[in-house]
Amino acid sequence: MAEKLLTENEYQARISELEKTVRKKDREISRLQTGIEQEKLFANVKANLNAARTAGQRIRDHYLQLVLDNSSDIIICLNNQKRIVFCSNVLLKLTGSQLGSESGRQVDEFLKGACDDRCIETITANLSAVLAANEARSVPLDVCFSNSSELRKCVIDFIPMSSSETGNEGAMVVFNDVTNIEHAREDAEMASAAKSEFLLDMSHEIRTPLNAIIGMTAIARKSDSIERKEYCLKKIGDASAHLLDVINDILDISKIETNKLELSLESFVFEKMIQKAVNIINFRAEEKRQSFSVNLNDNIPHTLMGDSKRLIQIITNLLSNAVKFTPEGGNLRLDACLLTAENGVYTVQIEVTDSGIGISPENQARLFHSLHQANSHTVREYAKAELGLAISRHLVEMMGGRIWVDSELGLGATVGFSFTARQGDENENKLLSNNNYWANKHALVVDDAPNTLVYFRGEASRLSISCDIALSGEAALELIGKNSPYDICFIDWKMPGMNGIETAVRIREPGAAGPPIVLMISAAEWKLVEDDAKKAGVEYYLQKPLFRSDIIDCLNNCFGPKPAEDARPQVKKDNFSGFRILLVDDLEINREIVLALLEPTGLAIDCAVNGKAALKKVMNAEKPYDMIFMDLQMPEMDGYEATLKIRQFEENRYGGMGAEKQTPIIAMTANVSRDDVEKCFETGMNDHLGLPLDIEEVLKKLRSCLIRHDDA
Repeated sequence: MAEKLLTENEYQARISELEKTVRKKDREISRLQTGIEQEKLFANVKANLNAARTAGQRIRDHYLQLVLDNSSDIIICLNNQKRIVFCSNVLLKLTGSQLGSESGRQVDEFLKGACDDRCIETITANLSAVLAANEARSVPLDVCFSNSSELRKCVIDFIPMSSSETGNEGAMVVFNDVTNIEHAREDAEMASAAKSEFLLDMSHEIRTPLNAIIGMTAIARKSDSIERKEYCLKKIGDASAHLLDVINDILDISKIETNKLELSLESFVFEKMIQKAVNIINFRAEEKRQSFSVNLNDNIPHTLMGDSKRLIQIITNLLSNAVKFTPEGGNLRLDACLLTAENGVYTVQIEVTDSGIGISPENQARLFHSLHQANSHTVREYAKAELGLAISRHLVEMMGGRIWVDSELGLGATVGFSFTARQGDENENKLLSNNNYWANKHALVVDDAPNTLVYFRGEASRLSISCDIALSGEAALELIGKNSPYDICFIDWKMPGMNGIETAVRIREPGAAGPPIVLMISAAEWKLVEDDAKKAGVEYYLQKPLFRSDIIDCLNNCFGPKPAEDARPQVKKDNFSGFRILLVDDLEINREIVLALLEPTGLAIDCAVNGKAALKKVMNAEKPYDMIFMDLQMPEMDGYEATLKIRQFEENRYGGMGAEKQTPIIAMTANVSRDDVEKCFETGMNDHLGLPLDIEEVLKKLRSCLIRHDDA
């Protein structure tokens, strides 16, 4: 049967249906291809993930091993049978084991030889409890490891190792060494207690002179006797000086703790520096009737470059302690010598020796250290002494030297220090070496102290003087009667039997063959013996301990040419008439003191109570002030801001004026730290004066600024 022919429409419909079928098959084929590709992709991803997991595991294992190799703590991982799975390297070193030898060994057996039995028992007992209860715990334990004799403080953590799938699989033991932390805590507690103790002692040190100041002030007010008032004023002055020393020591300790203590280098005459230190302490030795001598080696350079004020502080400290701990009638001696001289650097040694109570070995060990190292009894007894010595040690070390003590209980003490310095200014005044006026003179020295006679005889030899010595006034009169005439006689004031005044009277008797010149020597102040000495014919006075420069000055005064009466230098008094200054301070008492001290100079002084008032006075003044004394801490406007505004005002009014035309502004303040001084200069001030005021320093600033300002 013939195939039926399709119409055009039927033919097109059939083609359309076939196309749909083809497209459907194409989509099915495409989906099959995509599925295959995805399967391949998933397989690749899975392979990459597995590789990544393996690499990550290797990295984790690597860093875990680094932790074990480098940890300073002992870390032990154990299974349920207390056998070691692995541990940190520090334990392997303690036991002397090789890496890997620890695996599978019982922990108690492995720890033998690394720590003591008590430690092992504690570890195994706690480990059993942790494994049984599956709960962590921490146990403090003192451990002494075999490689060290030091007892280490540890906190041992026992941590169970378990998972939700497998349960408890073992435990981890970690030794946390907290020795340093415990030491730091103990040190902090000791430091806190020491600071409290220190504040109590400093409170006592401050209140003692304050009590004297307040008490003597009350006594002076009630007394009608001038002598009594003078006595009270002297005691007030002494107590005030002591109070200032205490405050300065406290400030120095603060500077040491903050590393702000610095040296100020300048050229100074070594002997004059020693003299200043000796003069500060001399009257205290005299009050206790102590024999005090000074011996300076000739090899020490005449001038040195260093911090003379700090050296005086150290020497004064040593001398003060020697006087304090030496009984009445004891002996003190200061010796100075040159140790080395290399490449222009000199090492000088100074020692202070006393015949006092001595220092025990226990106290010697902590003598130059902070007070917290001493027990409370020692702190109370030696607080001020140890504070000063701790400061001295820091100063000496800053000077490139060291400080030491040599002592036995009951046999006195020698405290010495060394310091390094370079040669000072050769143009400084030197000891007079021209002995034309007194060469070959014949001298007699009378003193009951053998050390004074030995010193005098040595100095006389160096100065080309013939010298005889006598231990008493009676022996001196006998020598005068037998020997050729003496040119000069040095007589001690206090001697047993015939004292110095009586001896001088006998020498000066009509017809006596005594020397024409008689000098008195004593540790006492001249005003105490002046009247009696002059009546006895004594013209000159030398204060002990004796210094070569003083002896030379005395010989020149005695035998050198006498200046004409009208050629003698006259004491010049400061006269600042015609000058006007501004005093800025909010405290009335401070203004009152400055006004009273400067009243004799004829200086005109205006006052302002704060920086704001000072600025107003400067702006309204008919002509600029010649100088300004400026306090720093004041209400409304402080000294720093006032100075800045004054400098700005000067610039605006006078325009482009140089620094030489500016009004000199001097800080006059209790703010005396280095930072305070530097800030003064930064804000435009010219100089700084610290409170309490030294009138000589105030006058020195006035002489410098007013004369310079006037000439300008």
